[in-house]
Amino acid sequence: MKKPVPCPCGGPDFATCCGPILAGTPAATAEQLMRSRYTAYTRNNDAYITATWAASTRPAPVAVADDSTNWLGLDIRHSSTDGDSAIVEFIARYKINGRAQRLHEVSRFVREQGCWFYLDGSFPESTRAS
Repeated sequence: MKKPVPCPCGGPDFATCCGPILAGTPAATAEQLMRSRYTAYTRNNDAYITATWAASTRPAPVAVADDSTNWLGLDIRHSSTDGDSAIVEFIARYKINGRAQRLHEVSRFVREQGCWFYLDGSFPESTRAS
């Protein structure tokens, strides 16, 4: 029996957590999409980040962190949904060139044609070394 591989988002098994979503299964909730986007960042998956960003706010080009970023963990602080809109507050921890950082963001999501998309985010506190 194959041992489960922990999901980068904090889930117990990548194969049953973010793996299917990254492979094309739509996220059922905005929080699932947020977790899968974090996992995509850990894997430098530009295509997934682009595909899950709402067209109305997507920058061109979308660039993800490079190999110098070491993602350490994701902490979901709050998640709420109101119809086709949702908010997910999270803290992502990472290191760049050995220096610890954290990103605290309140992300907005929108559901369009049954699929969740990242809309934008605000930063309640500055990214800082921790």
